[in-house]
Amino acid sequence: MVRVVVSGASGRMGREVVRAVTREKDLELVGAVDVSHIGEDCGVLAGLEPNGVLVADDLSALLEEFKPDVMVDFTAPTAVAKNVICALEAGVRPVIGTTGMPAADLERIMRLAEERRIGGLVAPNFAIGAVLMMRFAAMAAKFFPTVEIIELHHDQKIDAPSGTAVQTAEMIAAVREDFRANTGREELKLAGARGAEYRGGLRIHSVRLPGLVAHQEVLFGGQGQTLTIRHDSITRESFMPGVILAIRRVMGLDRIVYGLDKLIFE
Repeated sequence: MVRVVVSGASGRMGREVVRAVTREKDLELVGAVDVSHIGEDCGVLAGLEPNGVLVADDLSALLEEFKPDVMVDFTAPTAVAKNVICALEAGVRPVIGTTGMPAADLERIMRLAEERRIGGLVAPNFAIGAVLMMRFAAMAAKFFPTVEIIELHHDQKIDAPSGTAVQTAEMIAAVREDFRANTGREELKLAGARGAEYRGGLRIHSVRLPGLVAHQEVLFGGQGQTLTIRHDSITRESFMPGVILAIRRVMGLDRIVYGLDKLIFE
């Protein structure tokens, strides 16, 4: 049995993780941490029968008491690095779904994991379809001269652009480091209307609206043609197969890897 703690268990993604882990016969939910709903049964919060796992507010103490194998973190950009360092120092493997982590924090936890030879995963997106969308976009970037990324999320998402959009841009840049968009002549435009420029004309547009979950399309333009690659997560359940896969696979890693694609394709 792989023993799992969920950090951010009271949130929307955290409750989905609680439900997903509970369904798996080879996984055992042993702890739940959050800054809200402290003392409440996380099973009830997730819409399940009571499971006796109460939401705690002290991650360090919980890790010491229950000694889990894996910590799944869906919290906030300001909290995730501290949580992951706490887990690594306790010998617990992190599966990180929180996006918006500063690059310096990501580098720090990767170094610490490598020093301690503890496996883990940082994934901007756990939906298998989104991982394929990013891989297809990197393939298409070799054949089209221009590309723009539009990502759309619910209005409660804090970071913009999304981690998925950033990873998509990174994957495109990796195969097209000379990427330069043919922007044409400069025209008067409203500040920000063209989105954020990632590199050499590659732009990312972020949309935040109620009613959305997680959506992204990558638009390519070429001579006399366009190509659109799009992925839509209609519900948060779409992320759970990837989360469960990650929980199992990090048990065999000795470092933190970035992107679910590393566990699927490599």
